Amino acid sequence: MEWFVDGDYWLSRLVFQRVLAAVYAVAFLTAALQFRALIGERGMLPVPDFVRRVPFRAAPSLFHWRYSDRLFAGVAWTGVALSAGLLAGAADRLPLAVAMAWWAVLWALYLSIVNVGQTWYAFGWESLLLETGFLAVLLGNERTAPPVLVVFLLRWVLFRVELGAGLIKLRGDTCWRDLTCLYYHHETQPMPGPLSWFFHRLPRPLHRVEAVASHGAQLVLPFLLFAPQPVATVAAAAMAVTQLWLVLSGNFSWLNWLTIALAVTAMDGSLVARPPAAPAAPLWYVVLVSAVTAVLLVLSRRPARNLFSRRQAMNRSYEPFHLVNAYGAFGTVGRVRWEVVVEGTDETRLHPGTVWREYTFKGKPTDVHRLPRQFAPYHLRLDWLMWFAALSPAYARPWFGPFVRRLLENDRDTLRLLGRNPFPGAPPVHVRARLYRYRFTTWRELRTTGAWWHRTLVRDFLRPTRLGR
Repeated sequence: MEWFVDGDYWLSRLVFQRVLAAVYAVAFLTAALQFRALIGERGMLPVPDFVRRVPFRAAPSLFHWRYSDRLFAGVAWTGVALSAGLLAGAADRLPLAVAMAWWAVLWALYLSIVNVGQTWYAFGWESLLLETGFLAVLLGNERTAPPVLVVFLLRWVLFRVELGAGLIKLRGDTCWRDLTCLYYHHETQPMPGPLSWFFHRLPRPLHRVEAVASHGAQLVLPFLLFAPQPVATVAAAAMAVTQLWLVLSGNFSWLNWLTIALAVTAMDGSLVARPPAAPAAPLWYVVLVSAVTAVLLVLSRRPARNLFSRRQAMNRSYEPFHLVNAYGAFGTVGRVRWEVVVEGTDETRLHPGTVWREYTFKGKPTDVHRLPRQFAPYHLRLDWLMWFAALSPAYARPWFGPFVRRLLENDRDTLRLLGRNPFPGAPPVHVRARLYRYRFTTWRELRTTGAWWHRTLVRDFLRPTRLGR
């Protein structure tokens, strides 16, 4: 069955599996540390309420049978432990079937979390992790060389990720066509990083070069993934470089690292190291991989059709197991950055001189003197949704009210998601939210004031509210 496996990708599989295990570990850790305030029993969007409304067939999850915060924590920390074992290479020391089962359990646990995560988990990188994680189940371990079919499917995922992002840009904002989107993107992206200010201040001709490079990486290189080696390796390496550029310029959770892992699977590892001899693939493994590949190719029809549709959708799953999905990013780029600033006061009666104190967030801009921090691949879910809230208050309606109520209660789990609580002793009496326009300062403003941001008040986002109102 030499046609079925290819030892040239032995090293590529090794690197891919280690990076994927690390991403899984971060994803489960993110869930473990944030779930209580977001979707726990007393969370803003509780899982028990969700599973009462949504049937199992629409969102398969073990939490349909039973939910408790203790069980969720157990699932999340089990995921961290299993991911750490895979990162250490434990699966390569086990029989093939056991190693596959290990990866399958990891995938099923994270599927259970994503499918009850609601809007907190409605990001493209969740589906990308599940689709990639499912294929990792079939990739095998050192008991056999990597299956050619699975290597092909991983390239197919990378193809859709990159081409989907490229096409949504061409069909979307005109600034991608006139190469001016990067004039704004580093400033208006959901969560800038520590270097974003400096990227934003690059000369505008370099921003146009960035846009051209983005189009090349997303509209040309994907087709070269299916070219003979070493062309595919060069194309994948170039994609990895563009992803590292994104890692430096912003915080996009684990999207970039997972894309880099996918790019590695298209690289011919034999160019670096000679692959070791591997035993022949067992018949049951050949049959299983071949059957699942056929199913996935059939399911791929809808996302493939979506790529070439005038109404292209991005970051969409076509079935509840997230096996084959549509991807895309930044079809529209904002020209102005809006931020919701949340404030509280311990004064019972409000008057023009009332002193309001700001809550700060771990990642999103609030304090104008604080340089943005690097958090990715860790995902600050509340910070990201606050960015969406500033763009559309209707988007935040289901969870923003519960969020404010928990601030009025000094809820411990909610406060752990924030950077600084200005009311450590007793909860505030009133909380309000205001919408500001933020922009990066100029070099002169930075030297003069020490501020990385300049902000201007626009309007109230939420009028002062208190418990019982």
